[in-house]
Amino acid sequence: EDEEENLGLEAWERSYADDRSWEALQEDESGFLRPIDNSAIYHAQYRRRLRATARIQKGLIRYLYIVIDLSRAAAEMDFRPSRMVVVAKQVEAFVREFFDQNPLSQIGLVTVKDGVANCLTDLGGSPESHIKALMGKLGCSGDSSIQNALDLVHGLLNQIPSYGHREVLILYSALSTCDPGDIMETIQKCKESKIRCSVIGLSAEMFICKHLCQETGGTYSVALDESHFKELILEHAPPPPAIAEFAIASLIKMGFPQRAGEGSISICSCHKEVKIGVGYTCPRCKARVCELPTECCICGLQLVSSPHLARSYHHLFPIAPFDEATPSLNDLHNISRSTCFGCQQSLLASGNKAGLCVACPKCKKHFCLECDIYIHESLHNCPGCESLR
Repeated sequence: EDEEENLGLEAWERSYADDRSWEALQEDESGFLRPIDNSAIYHAQYRRRLRATARIQKGLIRYLYIVIDLSRAAAEMDFRPSRMVVVAKQVEAFVREFFDQNPLSQIGLVTVKDGVANCLTDLGGSPESHIKALMGKLGCSGDSSIQNALDLVHGLLNQIPSYGHREVLILYSALSTCDPGDIMETIQKCKESKIRCSVIGLSAEMFICKHLCQETGGTYSVALDESHFKELILEHAPPPPAIAEFAIASLIKMGFPQRAGEGSISICSCHKEVKIGVGYTCPRCKARVCELPTECCICGLQLVSSPHLARSYHHLFPIAPFDEATPSLNDLHNISRSTCFGCQQSLLASGNKAGLCVACPKCKKHFCLECDIYIHESLHNCPGCESLR
């Protein structure tokens, strides 16, 4: 009966009917229907994640390959409009978030279709080049092969210096894998090379994916819907805990190249092309590169800029979680206590009652829930403490 009713509806009407939007309403004290306030629930979940993160050493220089399954299973339409479109959309958002959280790291893309793994982009620090290459190669066909993908990534990551953290994130849509040999041997090779492999499935749990993640120290999860898939993939953006063998402090030689002049003409060592006024000059061998951060193709020197180091600072010394606070009756008459110190919005709930807020443990300034998330995830500085300086 439901199918017959949906046949008479337009596509946009069916999407609203499936969402069951009336379940997002609740009755308030006056008997009126209002949308459920999910901000407090979301903030509570955020605070649990924030407090669960211990002060541990993290790997700030990451080399991550994203393996995207483009087999015929990616054309399934249980994710609207298809798994392939949803994966491409979330990978685009993840790449931008990854470079925002990890300015010293690099990403590469690998696609798997027709049982063959292909390197779509090499390791690099430009999000636009990765996104452009992915959007131009979308297409589903054939079977998927986890072993071929791992063999390809293992050969690429084996050349990474020991101070770099080697990671693989597999976005898998199929329910099987077509492998030419013993995949268990490939998993052991990845384990010996200290490659952390994580898998996000879009269909159902598979034993081989779970075994791969357990052996290499990664995480395995299955997405329930598009919003859940977005949460799972963004969990891999912050730097992971450092592997014990690589956690020993060591000095890394880096170069700070100068930006080339507008009228200078030279050959780019990355693309082997003549370019005018675009790129950076390696301080050691004077070779020209297009983007930062990267590794010099001629002398192998790690090339970064000072802003990249500055943006990595907040991972070393994160802001302490704010304490939950409820303004007292005396504070409600104080303007500085009844308004958010960040956005200057009122902290009072409906009926001039004290609402939910948080307070910095150092400067004791009050902030709303939205500013709390913004300060810890984007700003990485407490406005109250900075104003006291």
